[in-house]
Amino acid sequence: MPHQHQQRLLESKTNGRIRKRPFALWRDGHATHLCKPSNDHMIYLWGGWVGGGGWGITCCRVSCRRGAAPTWAESAGGASPAQPRRPNRQLRLNRGGPELSGFLGLAQIHFHLRVPVSKMWRSVVSLCLLVVLTGARNVPIFPPLSHDMVNYINKLNTTWQAGHNFHNVDLSYVKKLCGTFLHGPKLPERIGFSNDLVLPESFDSREQWPKCPTIGEIRDQGSCGSCWAFGAVEAISDRVCIHTNTKVNVEISAEDLLSCCGFECGMGCNGGYPSAAWKYWTEKGLVSGGLYDSHVGCRPYSIPPCEHHTNGTRPPCTGEGGETPECTKKCEDGYSPSYKEDKHYGVTSYGVPPNEDMIKAEIYKNGPVEGAFVVYADFLMYKSGVYQHVSGEEVGGHAIRILGWGVDNGTPYWLAANSWNTDWGENGFFRILRGEDHCGIESEIVAGIPRTSQYWKQL
Repeated sequence: MPHQHQQRLLESKTNGRIRKRPFALWRDGHATHLCKPSNDHMIYLWGGWVGGGGWGITCCRVSCRRGAAPTWAESAGGASPAQPRRPNRQLRLNRGGPELSGFLGLAQIHFHLRVPVSKMWRSVVSLCLLVVLTGARNVPIFPPLSHDMVNYINKLNTTWQAGHNFHNVDLSYVKKLCGTFLHGPKLPERIGFSNDLVLPESFDSREQWPKCPTIGEIRDQGSCGSCWAFGAVEAISDRVCIHTNTKVNVEISAEDLLSCCGFECGMGCNGGYPSAAWKYWTEKGLVSGGLYDSHVGCRPYSIPPCEHHTNGTRPPCTGEGGETPECTKKCEDGYSPSYKEDKHYGVTSYGVPPNEDMIKAEIYKNGPVEGAFVVYADFLMYKSGVYQHVSGEEVGGHAIRILGWGVDNGTPYWLAANSWNTDWGENGFFRILRGEDHCGIESEIVAGIPRTSQYWKQL
């Protein structure tokens, strides 16, 4: 679409000046204009808004050229625009003639028509109505954390079940839990690791290394956007046990990483970078530290869990903003050795390419990894099954620990541990679609190897 023409249309709508159009649709106070072409080149349809059942089309462009009767075609294994689409799938219908392009809910649609100019007007109106109404039917938008969203997801009969995990909390609080800055600094990638490695169809680190108790542990980040730190220290703890042949079991301190890494890692409880967390471990080291009020290790977590999921025994979540703890380079009273002597280091840290087999090989050989992905509002409602994004707005970036993979009724998945306590999801764990980089789950994988020499000396 010519940039200048596009800008004029947007400005006319933004400023509330609605010129005469041959065709206009009204819904929820918004108008969709179909502009009559001044020549035989272009017709425009503008729309796009959100709300309960709102239409999901952003804009359409039709280039008018002379041709034959309207024709439809499809490629890339897609369905016709009138049929439901999976998120992030793309249709391209390239048969020549006029082009209509736009966003239909979560699916971007491009298709071509060949229509005689004399019949162009009627065809364009009918087609654009079809696109808009299809978007309204297939991708409804519901308020986050609502009953309507839960009911909609469960009626889809998709690969997972939804339910209420968060009670009496604002969406702003939930967004703070998603404290990972995506697409941040990159570590050197470890490549070629999966060559000639025969990988099983399913794998669970809990079963592979049953004498490493941290692999099955679910932590609670509390009212702090520290998921980037939790995903790192959880996987590091697992790897220390694995690489010492289960001789060393230690809980690496999320408190130490969260409070002492500083701006190198991000903004503490207001978000951070998983890659920077692993780099800090290799360069500066991290002390031990267990869950809140556990008195395990040098620096246990100081932010208490609260009842942001279900009605239970923990205190209510009030005043939740999550202040970053102070970096205190001292172990809690009664613990020995000293802070400096309790440090655990990595010998190397690296990124894993966004390749399914390479990620599987990394987990299979070295243990769980840290991953990060885009969280949408429907993920907050996850209860069981293999998660696939079907509805809802983007909430933020979130880091987790990936510890295995498998297939459930023909759907491949990654097995992951969240840090929202055990009453969320499948006892704190969840499964997410594997092999399609769903929500970016395969694009932000980081890991590292512990410095095992320090443990052999102790043993």
